[in-house]
Amino acid sequence: MDRESILAVENYKRYGLPLDAEALLLIEIDGSHAAVSEDADRVASICSALGAHISVADNIYSKQQLWDARRAVSPALYHIRPTKINEDIVVPRGRIPDMLRSLRAISEKYNLTIANFGHAGDGNIHVNIMTDRNNKDEYRKAQQAVRDIFEEALRLEGTISGEHGVGLTKKQYVGMELSDVSIELMKAVKNVFDPRGILNPGKMFPDSPH
Repeated sequence: MDRESILAVENYKRYGLPLDAEALLLIEIDGSHAAVSEDADRVASICSALGAHISVADNIYSKQQLWDARRAVSPALYHIRPTKINEDIVVPRGRIPDMLRSLRAISEKYNLTIANFGHAGDGNIHVNIMTDRNNKDEYRKAQQAVRDIFEEALRLEGTISGEHGVGLTKKQYVGMELSDVSIELMKAVKNVFDPRGILNPGKMFPDSPH
């Protein structure tokens, strides 16, 4: 969870998250009691050495509080603006800090709140651009920000879609990541199994090559 996500959650419902933190990383360990204790000490030592403040959930209640706070991000964001443009970029795990810094810069460029959370273990970042669909100028800027975000993810050797797929809303951006040749090859493969074009018609592929 980045700073904007933390602030959104704490304004929505107090969970006791650190308001002065730039980001919050939840690390859960499982296994036997002895293994968990040993691994937790090792993880805490690594995080401390990297300058992180450590808080250990040492009982069921405190553990549940942390995960409740994480699950509260999505509903909390709607208290910022009524419309959420949600993207799910992925970057190499070591580039997550770089991507978060870039997202902060894009947020400032367009004067938009962009809150980010996700799954650090696989580099998946859920990017939430908070806007108002009825505010045409603001919504236009939000859509421009989407392309900036995808460009930055690709620059950091990532991808524009992790979990959500392409579908209708993201197909116009596919050409940013895949070449025309790759797209046409994928179309040809689909055509072998769907010569009549009746399986998810109009999805995944851009209307015209980029």
